[in-house]
Amino acid sequence: MILIGYSGHAFVVYGIFSAAGKKVTGYCDNEEKQNNPFSLAYLGRESSDTAVAAFKQEGFFIAIGDNKIREKIYHSLEMQQLLPANAIHPSAVIDPSATIAANGVMIAARAVINPLAMIGTGAICNTGSIIEHECVVGNFAHIAPGAVLCGNVKVGSNSFVGANAVIKQGVTIGNNVMIGAGSVVLKDIPDNVTVVGVPAQTK
Repeated sequence: MILIGYSGHAFVVYGIFSAAGKKVTGYCDNEEKQNNPFSLAYLGRESSDTAVAAFKQEGFFIAIGDNKIREKIYHSLEMQQLLPANAIHPSAVIDPSATIAANGVMIAARAVINPLAMIGTGAICNTGSIIEHECVVGNFAHIAPGAVLCGNVKVGSNSFVGANAVIKQGVTIGNNVMIGAGSVVLKDIPDNVTVVGVPAQTK
């Protein structure tokens, strides 16, 4: 497996693949990293011939926490008919009735995906997050560590739910929304806003 991106978030992804028994051999980034804790081979940028050949042979994952950058790289490679694997930690609890997109999804250690939830392409359900029944996590959204989506919550594409935030049952979060760490969201949030606090208010 090859990682695209090689910093803090990628280190978590490396741990997921290792726990799942999948060997990570190399990484792509804008430049070679001096900090290389797992002694991975540097393959250049993701567009290089060396990287593309490795993607085809070994598979790859876009290990970048930033939603917009992750989506941009995904679509660039998709145009070349290259699609990333999923990274799912074996300790994650995923109900059989949940729907997980086929490509680019990260589900970290101890995350819980409950019945009839839907996780979109390129989405991140980070460490210990809880996605309750019938929730929808949009494409390239990021649910941060410890965040809780109560039942029937919808999170739009490219939105970010901060660490330990709680979203009340039935709430809809728009696209490109930023929810601050520890916030409690009690009502619907429109597109393109940032909310913080208890209860969450527009910043």
